[in-house]
Amino acid sequence: MDNKVLTVSGLNSYYNVKTDKWGIGTARRQVLKDVSFEIGRGEIVGLVGESGCGKSTLAKCILGMVKDHDGRIEHGSTKMIFQDPYGSLNPAKTVGWILEEPLRIKKELKDPERNKKVSEMIHLVGLDDGFLVRKPGELSGGQRQRICIALALMMEPDLIIADEPVSALDVTVQDQILKLLLKLNRELNIAFLFISHDLKVVYSVCERVMVMKDGMIVEQGSDEQIYRAPEHPYTRQLLAAVIDDPVRDGS
Repeated sequence: MDNKVLTVSGLNSYYNVKTDKWGIGTARRQVLKDVSFEIGRGEIVGLVGESGCGKSTLAKCILGMVKDHDGRIEHGSTKMIFQDPYGSLNPAKTVGWILEEPLRIKKELKDPERNKKVSEMIHLVGLDDGFLVRKPGELSGGQRQRICIALALMMEPDLIIADEPVSALDVTVQDQILKLLLKLNRELNIAFLFISHDLKVVYSVCERVMVMKDGMIVEQGSDEQIYRAPEHPYTRQLLAAVIDDPVRDGS
């Protein structure tokens, strides 16, 4: 695949678990097993599977948050949007301060330049400058998630990992956030790894889908291939449980 923003090859990850009630004995358990895939610039790739299958562990490996792994991970600038928009924002700071924080490491940027960047970014996610003086606790769940998206975009990443980004929102707000992500993908050509247990949501936004079970990617292909003609029994099981006839939202 040309113009790749992420390559994962032969990835295995592990964690230590306690083997006795005193916490003295530990054993090394494997979570991810020989995971391999690529994401190209501007692609939206879905990762689906039941809770505990290893989806979030994969995201943490890519971001360097899980150190006990082997295999190959190559990517450029990557940011993450989390499931809980409130927990990922500093409740004591204003939105403007939060959005400006990653820009402070760029010493060459003066205050006016940082302020301009912050204003541009908050407008890009559908809010206005009035939100910059508010704190996260004063915002709705959808507004907080828009702030999280703006924060992820601030350093102009090639790839955004969206881990269950709409599962904490009601259906109407979910639709608004999904449309925003699609708009950003079209306008900025940013790639997304979209992680979700909700197959309907994944179908509505993703061009390509990977199915994970027990730490392995058991099937991957185009959205039409996975949803219309799944090959793996587990994929068919997932689809039979929730979807009769998925139709992509053309908006």
